[in-house]
Amino acid sequence: MERRKFIAASLATSALALGRRAEAQAAAKPGSIAGREFYQIRRYKLFNGQQTKLTSEYFEHALVPALTRLGLGPIGVFSLTFGLETPTDIVVIPGPSVEALTTVDLHLNEDAEFQKAAEPWWSAPASQPSFQRVESALYIAFEGWPKLTPPEASATKGKRIFQMRTYESPSYRDHVVKVDMFHHGEFDFFKSAGLHSVFYGDMLVGPRMPCLTYMLSMDSLEQLNDKWAAFGNNPDWKKLSADPRYGFEPTVSNIDNLVLAPLGMSQI
Repeated sequence: MERRKFIAASLATSALALGRRAEAQAAAKPGSIAGREFYQIRRYKLFNGQQTKLTSEYFEHALVPALTRLGLGPIGVFSLTFGLETPTDIVVIPGPSVEALTTVDLHLNEDAEFQKAAEPWWSAPASQPSFQRVESALYIAFEGWPKLTPPEASATKGKRIFQMRTYESPSYRDHVVKVDMFHHGEFDFFKSAGLHSVFYGDMLVGPRMPCLTYMLSMDSLEQLNDKWAAFGNNPDWKKLSADPRYGFEPTVSNIDNLVLAPLGMSQI
């Protein structure tokens, strides 16, 4: 218990400092931040075998209920279907502020119900760890898409698949240009192609900056290629991408493209 109190104090100091820095960075970006959500995206890198079952049980019985008690959500919990470094589970945590997200672990440490449910995962011995590494990044929602919008099938746990894409840009100028491009047509082009937009986030703290991440959903993996073909063949998209404002040079230098399946406890 004393060890956890020490961890809590360290987390509090680090989280508050991170929160102030990220809020200042968000405030410095063009446009208002009023009404826009923030997102923490966690990647749990696992080994095949016992780790995947233990981590799934941790999400279901400990993490998601505790985050819900904190007033955060809807919480997305996904297993990586296609992409590098499988098995990997990804958790998307929406929140109203930087502080709400950067102090999550502090509050979890103070939650006795969470600690009891999380004990098998939390205290796994070094000889049988419950995970390899956990990576986390912090985002602010795009001004033009300020709130996460789950697909209708999420409410009924219906069939659905997700695609999470991260665009890295070669410069901060190109990053701003790419974000602007979303606001001048790409949201609508995705909708016309039958791709449901879940969220769009501009990274504030994390690796590979400058970059943005967004998530789309569809009914099944079989629809993926057809819907992207419809997007790419949209004449308005072709016109926008050829516009000198956006087509003067490649504004995206690398794309991280992940296909995700929701786990049973996912609220998205």
